[in-house]
Amino acid sequence: MTDIGRPASVEPFLRGVAWSAGNGVTYPRADPADAGRLPIDTWATASLPVGVRLELVGDATAIDISYSTATDQLGYRGPGAGTTFTVWRSGVLVDQQPAAFGAGRVRLHIGSGATDDRAIVYLPEGMRPTITAVDAVAGTVAPAARQPRWLAYGDSIAEGWIASGPAGAWPAIAGRTFGLDMINHGYAGSARGELVSAQQIASLSDLDVISITHGTNCWTRIPHSVAQMEANTEAFLRLVRAGHPGVPIVVASPIARPDGESTANVLGATHAEIRIAMETATRRLIDSGDDLITLVLGADIVDPSLLADGVHPGDDGHAVLARAFGSAVAAALSSPRG
Repeated sequence: MTDIGRPASVEPFLRGVAWSAGNGVTYPRADPADAGRLPIDTWATASLPVGVRLELVGDATAIDISYSTATDQLGYRGPGAGTTFTVWRSGVLVDQQPAAFGAGRVRLHIGSGATDDRAIVYLPEGMRPTITAVDAVAGTVAPAARQPRWLAYGDSIAEGWIASGPAGAWPAIAGRTFGLDMINHGYAGSARGELVSAQQIASLSDLDVISITHGTNCWTRIPHSVAQMEANTEAFLRLVRAGHPGVPIVVASPIARPDGESTANVLGATHAEIRIAMETATRRLIDSGDDLITLVLGADIVDPSLLADGVHPGDDGHAVLARAFGSAVAAALSSPRG
């Protein structure tokens, strides 16, 4: 399998990237050197560049982006997986242009904000793009200043499912709102607290805050018992903590899932009980003296009416999650550390 290189000229503009290219994936969201230990469904979704974006400042009126895309087959998510280049600046959508399949070049207006006001360019994630050049139009651009690095581990909800586009995923909204370099490790259909993922997170450097928001796939996709969920949550957190002894960790238990709250899986655990098991394990570690862990109770955060397909929030639901979970991440980052 041939790896696509990441041009040195583009690299300073990239954000949301934790790993080098490998295994034929330009912007992997898991360690490509360790991919063989991951479940195949986890590696498959980790091959999508979810949350990867460009961040820049300058007085240019526009930028030209040269790129190539690997696919136009978007699967279940359809266009919501990302088919456009989208520019946000000062919290406002500035421009949006469609991506082509294969090699292409697109001009994006980046607004007229102050020269130090960052423009954020979200990519057509579902098409698996590789950015090959970024060129300023009528002015200059430079990479935006680095912000605190936040790794968001989770499932399809963290990945942004049912949001109308990548910029609408709750971690993307929270990253813009709270000024964080969000690294999205949301793995749709997987993210069951695999210990390999915990070890990979533990191996990363320069993380300032970590959030963990999985759980719903432990109810049915790979069914867990209550005892298994509790033990696995504690093991996952202990492994992450071992790699990041001074980094705040925010754990948010699963949001409501109407079809599962009182329905037992084949191992006898309801979705509500899976949630409680995750909370119990997290509280145990907090009570043992880890005051850098914050627990957010997920059950009542998103009203079921905001679940577009009964499981995943739509745009309004992602906005609610960004306020609730994002606020907890920002608060954990700013809290004094003992």
